Amino acid sequence: MDIAKCLAVIDLLCARGFPTAHGGTEHGESGPGYHIAVLRTSGDFWEDDGTGREETAAQFEADRDGLAERLTGRWGPPQRFSLRSAFGRVMEGEAVEEPWAELSEHVPDIHLWQTPGADRWVALGVSCGYEELPIRLLGIVTETDPP
Repeated sequence: MDIAKCLAVIDLLCARGFPTAHGGTEHGESGPGYHIAVLRTSGDFWEDDGTGREETAAQFEADRDGLAERLTGRWGPPQRFSLRSAFGRVMEGEAVEEPWAELSEHVPDIHLWQTPGADRWVALGVSCGYEELPIRLLGIVTETDPP
């Protein structure tokens, strides 16, 4: 993982305005009040017996933590925030704002900072999704408060 490249993407998203409608971008997707960038993605796990996925998930979590150390230098220690309760609320039919509703389906927890003076949240998470699908390291920038 190229930490400098990941930090540059996060800086770009922090400076970029939010679109009025949901759509794809060169780094992932954006919508009203949020940007989600795929900072790194693995291969799929269709032929895996489970061990490759476990090792890859551990590496992606280590990459997230390494990137979090750099962001901690900027904004202080992150909040560790679970999205599991948001997922439960979504499943019960409660309206949870984006990007949190979508993220709660495949990102169990995030490292979260509120940027000083910008009223934006920056988060890092590891998307685990279905067992056969790739694992992704995500960078999220949003003006929507966490659920």
